[in-house]
Amino acid sequence: MDIAPVETVQGILRVRLLNRRVGDHRARQIGVAVASFLILLIAWRTVPWIAPGTAGQALAVGSVWLALLLAYDLGLGRLYFGVPWARIAADFAVRRGGYLGLGMLLLFLAPLLVAKFPGLF
Repeated sequence: MDIAPVETVQGILRVRLLNRRVGDHRARQIGVAVASFLILLIAWRTVPWIAPGTAGQALAVGSVWLALLLAYDLGLGRLYFGVPWARIAADFAVRRGGYLGLGMLLLFLAPLLVAKFPGLF
């Protein structure tokens, strides 16, 4: 399982199925929750294979995942869809209901969480 394609499909389904029913802003919030679950599922399936030996190594894996997914999301959003920077920043503004930053934090921490608490997920 690869995070980027899973998140892309999740985003497409969110737009197609949720936006009309609950509105774009609420759909994005729900999307972060769904994406967080999917990220934990992917981490649960892949971290044992990656086998980080220390907490630092698990965080290094999370750093790579975070950097790659941020580059992918920003590249896709800006270059392909033409999303303005203000809209992207709003997705990270927790006080205004943008939870993407929290989702990215979970992405960063997911390998550590799965490595430290293997029976939790």
